Amino acid sequence: MNVDSAAAEIVAEVVAAGSPERAASSQKFFKTGPGEYAEGDRFIGVSVPELRRFARSLRGSPAAVIDDLLGSELHEIRMLALLVLGENYRRADEPAVWVEQYRAAVRAGRVDNWDLVDCSAAPILGDWARRADDVDELTRWAASDDLWERRVGIVGTHAFITGGRSDAILAVAPLVIDDRRDLIQKAFGWMLREMGKRVDEPALLDFLEANAARMGRAALSYAIERLPAEQRRYFRALR
Repeated sequence: MNVDSAAAEIVAEVVAAGSPERAASSQKFFKTGPGEYAEGDRFIGVSVPELRRFARSLRGSPAAVIDDLLGSELHEIRMLALLVLGENYRRADEPAVWVEQYRAAVRAGRVDNWDLVDCSAAPILGDWARRADDVDELTRWAASDDLWERRVGIVGTHAFITGGRSDAILAVAPLVIDDRRDLIQKAFGWMLREMGKRVDEPALLDFLEANAARMGRAALSYAIERLPAEQRRYFRALR
């Protein structure tokens, strides 16, 4: 297989499905302007459901083709690569190969927006860590100063949460609680909310009782979103 030509054919097909109007809207929504968190990122206007359909049709694509796609300057092509990587990981006899490719992509800065993290961190890295019973895998990422690596560590805990475990997010929490970056705050609060919803609401309440005063406003708002109004007022008053 000619890797370059295979990747080029895939890119051409996805680009043809794009919408200039959607692309323009995405450029604004995903903060691609000067000084914003996704400065310079380029969109072609393909929806996530469309990308998932493409990914299913590309299931089994070799690592070299996926890596070529991950190197694209086009946002949706990188997302497509991550979705195909996830498809391959889920069906692999030797999933470690795909996990290592994912780790390399994160380290190389190719998983560089919140939606790219959120569609891949838990299904690939988080699931791998859960299967291996290795919370440390996620705490190492969460300890990074890099915005996207840290978000990978936080969102990766969702695989533990959906598996009925709160230990991963509680291990990550001390590493991220003081980070006031908006995309860290929101991910942290989101995972706490999911812990209370899916695993153990008393554990969420205990965490908030001990830590609400220290939490950022956005993280706290996300974490208490499903609680009764009286409890929400109580925890907000602790700040």
